[in-house]
Amino acid sequence: MTLEVEPRTLLNKLAFGPSDGELTLVIRKGADAWLAEQLRPPAGDDCQERIAATELRLKYSSKTPAAEVDEERRLEVIGEPIDQLWKTLDKEVPNQERTFLRTAVAMATLIRAVHSHWQLREVMADFWHNHFNVNAAGDGTIAVALPAYDRDVIRRHALGNFRAMLEAVATSAAMQVYLNNRSSRSGAANENYARELFELHTLGRPAYLNALYNRWRDVPGAQDGKPQGYIDQDVYEAARAFTGWTVEDGSGLGNNRRLPFTGRFTYVETWHDNYQKRVLASEFDPYQAPLNDGRRVLDIVAEHPATARFVCGKLCRRLVSDTPDERLLSLAVEAWTEHRKQPDQIARTVEAIVRSDAFRRSAGAKVKRPIELYASFARAAGIPIIGAPGLLGELDGSGQRLFGWGPPTGHPDENDYWLSSNMMRRRWSLLLGLADDAWKAGAPQAAVSIAEQATPEAAVNAAHRRLLGSEAPPTTLHAIVDGMGLKPGTPFQTRKDALPLARHMLAYCAMTPAFQTR
Repeated sequence: MTLEVEPRTLLNKLAFGPSDGELTLVIRKGADAWLAEQLRPPAGDDCQERIAATELRLKYSSKTPAAEVDEERRLEVIGEPIDQLWKTLDKEVPNQERTFLRTAVAMATLIRAVHSHWQLREVMADFWHNHFNVNAAGDGTIAVALPAYDRDVIRRHALGNFRAMLEAVATSAAMQVYLNNRSSRSGAANENYARELFELHTLGRPAYLNALYNRWRDVPGAQDGKPQGYIDQDVYEAARAFTGWTVEDGSGLGNNRRLPFTGRFTYVETWHDNYQKRVLASEFDPYQAPLNDGRRVLDIVAEHPATARFVCGKLCRRLVSDTPDERLLSLAVEAWTEHRKQPDQIARTVEAIVRSDAFRRSAGAKVKRPIELYASFARAAGIPIIGAPGLLGELDGSGQRLFGWGPPTGHPDENDYWLSSNMMRRRWSLLLGLADDAWKAGAPQAAVSIAEQATPEAAVNAAHRRLLGSEAPPTTLHAIVDGMGLKPGTPFQTRKDALPLARHMLAYCAMTPAFQTR
């Protein structure tokens, strides 16, 4: 079936907005060919050279003057393996070296959002970073682990297989530290990771049935080995299954032995609870092979019907609307379940959602979150984006703190959260700052041709066409011209301030509801 979606709608939902080049490509290739290509991106990073060459200033003082740092540090550091980055956790290394890594990954994310051709992968990486949230701003150890988490876990599996992704997350240093599983041992199992595995990563809060049942056998379907949901007993038992899953962080093993200090995943047999277990009505025999207990839990939760419904519901909300209908959800669940063993399970599910009638009709249904607003404006207005830590600070203030959201829930994905009066003020401030190059990310190149228009009305229409593909509605046109104190019909291109005015026209057009939504 031919994909009949307007090109701008396609790029607003499956990319961080249209750029001139990408829009032309979709029109020339057709939506089907563009989607097929985007669903199967190459393993490499097409922004690697741009990211590696980008520099951010790192400055901090030290008790030892010779150890003070004030330099431009290249982002290529985030490409290093985790065992190399883990060395920054040495107590002699200043904390600024650790926090720099979170800033570097966030800056690389902004660069890819604007410049990567593989836009769908960037959209899905953003989705999964929220689904499998870790807070690198609140913990230096997580910040050190973040480059590997972003590169080897989230981005590598963003369009791949969910079960493979689950294990990559479970064995990552970032998640091991964030949800405390690295310290979980037999007799003192830490349930944090197991609880979020059920509640946030797989079955979801709707499948938590502890308020109704406090014995596993009473859960509907449990007697047949197919419980409809989970209770606290399942969490406790799963936590036992993950004891001994840890990272090489130098912890003592007894008898003057210690784990290596690399940040890599490891399994400590003596820390594992080897006795029998029962998770979601499945019996685990005692003394299984190393890692088998935890891997079996991951198998069970990945296969559970509630997981398909919960994760597909989140995908539908991200790609379509806050209130996806039952038909759309059923289509997504069917694709998810049918391809659960395939290496491109997630890509096939996304394709099923995109080919639905609900997707085709959903233009403007979702409010852009700050990173989407920033990236879509930068792509449409031709802002090159170089290292700009002030821009990251503005995004933090607008409510979307990249890799720094405290609770494990991740940033909200409902329109209401992003539409408060304070949020709107920050969104407008973000756009004006980008237009004025306040953070030295690069000036809007599209403003040059807009400044060459004959009249203020022609200039506003040119800005609106650049951002939205059509001339401004009369109310928008008059509001911008009058609001900027310009007299209709007067010469524009000869004004000395035509260029800064043109930049502001781009920002004002981006403040309209048509641009603020996708």
